[in-house]
Amino acid sequence: MPLVIAHRGASGYRPEHTLAGYELAARMGADFLEPDLVSTADGVLVARHEPGIGGTTDVAAHPEFAARRTVREIDGVPREDWFTDDFTLAELRTLRAVERLPALRQGNTLYDGLFAVPTFTEILELRERLSVELGREIGVYPETKHPSYLASRGLACEPALVAALRAFGLDRADSPVFVQSFETRNLRALHVETPVRLIQLVDSAGAPADDPRTYAELLADLPAVAAYAAGIGPAKDLVIPPGGAPTSLVADAHAAGLLVHPYTFRNENSFLPDVMRRGAREDQIGNVFAEYRAFLDAGVDGFFTDHPDTALAALSLSASGAR
Repeated sequence: MPLVIAHRGASGYRPEHTLAGYELAARMGADFLEPDLVSTADGVLVARHEPGIGGTTDVAAHPEFAARRTVREIDGVPREDWFTDDFTLAELRTLRAVERLPALRQGNTLYDGLFAVPTFTEILELRERLSVELGREIGVYPETKHPSYLASRGLACEPALVAALRAFGLDRADSPVFVQSFETRNLRALHVETPVRLIQLVDSAGAPADDPRTYAELLADLPAVAAYAAGIGPAKDLVIPPGGAPTSLVADAHAAGLLVHPYTFRNENSFLPDVMRRGAREDQIGNVFAEYRAFLDAGVDGFFTDHPDTALAALSLSASGAR
């Protein structure tokens, strides 16, 4: 059965990367909780979509941090924002999470200001508690975000990631863990340092920040990826282009011994192909079951989804033979 990976928690229903969102995802039935990990100035791993936090916290409402807004070059692109690596954990604790997509998910704004930025340790503690409470093993699927940038700041996240997994007894080959990255050098290093399964993320364009090859060139040599990774996490359109037929990517990856976990499945029209949209507004719910069905037919091994309950309903419908 394909895995349901709760992308940043149940982020279709709560602000992303909050303990409330991760807990809701687990209670909905998600197999894995997916935190993006970045570092604080004092080297603590926390869950945020990016090092920049202007769009996911209320930092702009804190005049004491106004001077910390700055410009940093990340992956060759200048970005103006507040960055986690300029805040200690204690300072970051004074902020609260806000909805990143308020125009599309107005309902989530109800929770703005209620939840703190969680540490990776807190997420692992939550995973452990809920696994016991719910009577099933819940996995964790962390992504190292912009690891080359963080390493350049003297805050490489991989040592802390490996240490945290080891502290919770999750540093085994059979652990319910996948570690993912868009970069390659850190995954190749992690392959030597830890037995947990690794996933090479692949975008539909561009290249890893730490590799001279493009993503297309990585996909052209999947056996080389399989030398260090257990699977790939491709952008959805690499599996099925909008309005097109499935590519050979799933079959090619499986032939190389790689799992395929495409990203990201969301219910709103804004994220669906035109043929699956319903209504005129971007925030309206489209025919997402048709999208899941197409990817199930293509043979994928899991889904990164903002709506774990919808993904599970799609799996149930598929198992029942509903079309």
